[in-house]
Amino acid sequence: MLRSMNDLESYAIRATDGDLGHVKDFYFDDQAWVIRYLVVDTGNWLSNRKVLISPIAVDRPDWGGKVLPVSITKEQVRNSPGIDTDKPVSRQHEIDHLGYFGYPYYWGGSGLWGMGAHPSSMRTMVHDRQGTGRREPHGGAGLGHGLDRDDPHLRSCQEILGYRIEATDGDIGHVQGLLVEEDTWAIRYIVVETSHWWSGHLVLIVPEWIRHVSWAENTVAVNLRRQAVKGAPPYDSAAELDRMLEMDIYKHYGRNGYWAEHEEPEFMVSKR
Repeated sequence: MLRSMNDLESYAIRATDGDLGHVKDFYFDDQAWVIRYLVVDTGNWLSNRKVLISPIAVDRPDWGGKVLPVSITKEQVRNSPGIDTDKPVSRQHEIDHLGYFGYPYYWGGSGLWGMGAHPSSMRTMVHDRQGTGRREPHGGAGLGHGLDRDDPHLRSCQEILGYRIEATDGDIGHVQGLLVEEDTWAIRYIVVETSHWWSGHLVLIVPEWIRHVSWAENTVAVNLRRQAVKGAPPYDSAAELDRMLEMDIYKHYGRNGYWAEHEEPEFMVSKR
């Protein structure tokens, strides 16, 4: 099922021994378009410090109660490596963070999360010899060797809101939100508000159709024409986006759905 990033920002984060705070933002991988970290505002108990929580730590969510339980303690969070959440996160920051919690590095595999599709499959329960609750990194620190540790490859979801969307033949609107798959944390759709040239209309665009993102110019260029976007099925944020509606979107653009990457295409007429 898909969840709105805007809705998820109101969720509470509950550690094994109490509440940590609430979701303030997300960091996503601007290459794979996957949520890699939740930015959590800890409130008064930790002097309003903002901390990063990996989806690897998230247990079964309480969607009705808007709570994301996590398999870590408040003390672990208190002693976790500090990070400036107002800046892009570098690979070195990630190595320090994941190493502290003993989580395996998600990069280097063929899946969204290592060799798999789900962050929960990467969780380890290896504790250090002192028994403090701190976990040793799975696979060893050498997995980070040779990588560009200063590459700011993670971006704020809040930052991209409002970015201008450019089709191959002109502007088509701006980023209004993101839709996230709840089990993989993959960003499956960008919600585009087209009101400045097509009053009151929301459409969905798939990240794989992006040509490039200019973080300096606040623009997202997509490999689509304006007319194709204008004729796309409208998106109703108040209704559940089921698989039939998703199929209509992909069929309109003549693309295969992400759920059937290895199947033969059922439609071949491209409207790009």
